[in-house]
Amino acid sequence: MTPSDPRKIHVLMAGPQLPALAEPVEREFIVHKLWLAEDRPAFLAECGPLIRGVVTNAPVGASAELIAALPRLEIISSSGVGLDAIDLAAARQRGVTVCSTPGVLNDCVADTGLALLLAVARRLCEADRFMRDGLWSKGKFPLSTSLAGKTCGILGMGNIGQAVAKRAEAFGLRIAYSKPSPRSGLPFDRFDYFADPLDLARASDFLVLTLPGGPRTHHLVNTAMLDALGPRGFLINIARGSVVDQDALIEALVAGRIAGAGLDVFEDEPQVPPALIALDNVVLTPHIGSGTHETRAAMSQLAFANLQAHFNGQEVLTRVA
Repeated sequence: MTPSDPRKIHVLMAGPQLPALAEPVEREFIVHKLWLAEDRPAFLAECGPLIRGVVTNAPVGASAELIAALPRLEIISSSGVGLDAIDLAAARQRGVTVCSTPGVLNDCVADTGLALLLAVARRLCEADRFMRDGLWSKGKFPLSTSLAGKTCGILGMGNIGQAVAKRAEAFGLRIAYSKPSPRSGLPFDRFDYFADPLDLARASDFLVLTLPGGPRTHHLVNTAMLDALGPRGFLINIARGSVVDQDALIEALVAGRIAGAGLDVFEDEPQVPPALIALDNVVLTPHIGSGTHETRAAMSQLAFANLQAHFNGQEVLTRVA
């Protein structure tokens, strides 16, 4: 590709972005902000024929309808690793390059997973409320669950799954995992592999979800999977809310068919069912897996670098389609 003059390139910002991404994009390109449009169809009819790039993130994505409204579109650069909100089939059909920001968020997402695991197993949030409500003088806090010697099952052993495994081993947990085929080149030779996710759930005390969202994994964690995890098992979800049948999860938690859950993602974000909020054996966080200053800055820099490389006639750094 011949390098283009960025001052003449129009890009669409599909949703609000952090300054670390928005500022360099606005400095280098002509930016159109879709989320500010009062009349979206009219807005796209006016600027759509000019747009050559889309800047987005995992929650906002880029729908087939949006892609169809941009006849000159060349690249979608997303700050995030989730791709379920980007219509990859529509992008491929049009020959549009799609980039995400893998790698730079692995550690922070894994940290969040271990924080949720620790919090729900040791009942840290309950203990905090117990203290703040002045209950310590009235009696002892209930016992919690130890990690050492338990099995941490990881459903999806990609980069984030491996980062979770490394941390979990440091807490004395045995590691097991499931994915369609065994992963070669794992840094540890002590991992137990299960081809069937149900078998992984049966073997796990803690089941950590790190697999991608999308149609193939929709409601993979269902009633059968939760029953396999059992009344002493904990579910930790740092993947996507769509991976879990949320109604089935609530039923299992209320009935005591699993011990508890640590959830950073939900089916209809930012809406969270009151039934989940009411449960003491659940720790909830508002999709903060990659939510640190350092990681979000790195994600923003990579998303901008992909956009810049494309229009400079270079190979993008992290192409997914």
